[in-house]
Amino acid sequence: MGDPYKTLGVARTATEKEIKSAYRKLAKELHPDRNTDNPKAAEKFSDATNAYDLLSDGEKRAQFDRGEIDADGNPLNPFAGMGGGGFGRSGFSGGARQSGGFRDPEFGGFTPDDMDLGDLFEGLFGGGRTRSQAGARRGFGQRPPPPPPQKKGADIQYRLAVPFVDAASGRDQRITLSDGKAINLKLPGGVEDGTQMRLKGKGHAGPGGHGDGIVVVEVGSHPFFHRDGDHIRMDLPLTLDEAIKGAKVKCPTVDGPVMLTIKPGTDGGTVMRLKGKGWTKKGAKDADGNSPRGDQLVTLEIQLPEDLGALEAKLGDWVDPAKPREKFGL
Repeated sequence: MGDPYKTLGVARTATEKEIKSAYRKLAKELHPDRNTDNPKAAEKFSDATNAYDLLSDGEKRAQFDRGEIDADGNPLNPFAGMGGGGFGRSGFSGGARQSGGFRDPEFGGFTPDDMDLGDLFEGLFGGGRTRSQAGARRGFGQRPPPPPPQKKGADIQYRLAVPFVDAASGRDQRITLSDGKAINLKLPGGVEDGTQMRLKGKGHAGPGGHGDGIVVVEVGSHPFFHRDGDHIRMDLPLTLDEAIKGAKVKCPTVDGPVMLTIKPGTDGGTVMRLKGKGWTKKGAKDADGNSPRGDQLVTLEIQLPEDLGALEAKLGDWVDPAKPREKFGL
């Protein structure tokens, strides 16, 4: 493993919190369960885990910074302090290389055939253990990666049919779950057909806990309302006398009927705006924690009577002098 600081992508002056944060980010990206088709990710995950194990241990981090251990936690220069280049006069020495060994046997030294390096390291790190075993016992060896988290149970999908007027105004809905329990469900602002809502822990049971419930919203249609972004549009018919003389008429909204004041001489096609009677807006909240709403746009349509005889009799020879199509050059 290389430099643990570089492996985690942190500075040598990084705090414990910064080291932990960097490791969590890498572990999430590189975890073997999320990279089954990328064997290099598992190797990088192991390197990141080993780097974090070293740097999260204050004592080992200090030893690494002082150059006493390497990135794998193994000691560097284990013979330091034992004499100039060796074990001293009775053991290794910088110039004792006679007869193909460390010292000539006749002077009490050792030859390669006489000496077992495994025994030497057992003496250094404790009898009956190899250097790697001794290092692992002292925290110098690599630790195995943590076991993968246990999987949660499968999610359960629900379909929730919501009436148009309820979706527009954001009315709470009642839904019955697979365990037979019914709960109130608050619709999100801007809800639309196909919106998915996640219910934590409302799925199937599993060794790692319950999965989630996934609610898919199906918004119904309406005979005279239709959605236009955050607004609701509708056409409202008027009689000819209401348009000419003016009147107060009832107009439906998703919250119930309201009164509209029609001015005398109102033209067909006039659009009237009802503030706050439209669709809930996505993401926004008002002072009371509710989603603000768009407007309802009402297009007025003048409806002629079915029996035109009486109207024709009253008009007689009267002809409207207006030229409504003059603007088209006709």
